[in-house]
Amino acid sequence: MPTTENIDISVVVPAYNEEESVPVLIGEIAEAMKPLDRQYEIIIVDDGSDDRTRDVLVELTSQYKQLRWASHVTNLGQSAGMATGFQLARGSIIITLDADGQNNPADIPKLLSTLSDGVDCVCGIRAIRRDTFVRRASSKIANGFRSFVIGDTVTDAGCAFRVIRQQALKELFVFNGMHRFLPTILQAQGYRVAEIQISHRERALGQSKYGINNRLWRGIRDCFALKWYRARAIPGNRRIDD
Repeated sequence: MPTTENIDISVVVPAYNEEESVPVLIGEIAEAMKPLDRQYEIIIVDDGSDDRTRDVLVELTSQYKQLRWASHVTNLGQSAGMATGFQLARGSIIITLDADGQNNPADIPKLLSTLSDGVDCVCGIRAIRRDTFVRRASSKIANGFRSFVIGDTVTDAGCAFRVIRQQALKELFVFNGMHRFLPTILQAQGYRVAEIQISHRERALGQSKYGINNRLWRGIRDCFALKWYRARAIPGNRRIDD
């Protein structure tokens, strides 16, 4: 395992019942990182899975020296998994993506190249969605409602494929649903968010965990809380002079 000082990039992936997808995804991340010639770690957070996800991670640690993992006792949700990953991350740059394999790790270099001076977070935009009609429709409605209520400028808030400077996460507050509003929170704190189109793939393994009941309605409700927060937020990148 590389030393703490040598880690440049932490790839954080929350996973719930993804025993089939996780091995493939880790291999793809490793391939995507090879040409970058940078020290990295892959942090998989098993969010209380009741399949063999945890056992698979134990088996994979001997194959991938960059792999680290943690496990929640119960299923707490994607935001909790992401927050745990942030706590464990040692890199100055953090990459987040879903464990279902629909995000293509081959896009990592493109996202990293957009993280230029003055940019604190780069968000992916799924140019061509490879999802069911229900998921596409709920996302479209939710994004439109967000824009109307919050004045949000994030194009594809439901896309978890992002590159973030760890410094920008130091005052992040965690709540159930935080992962969908992360770019909006960073903007409210004064950080600069950029966007770039990425590829999107059909789910080849496992089953989707989201639908209208646990995704759309809760997200719409959260918009009103974020509207209040944007009006009251104190910049997180405030300058402190000696």
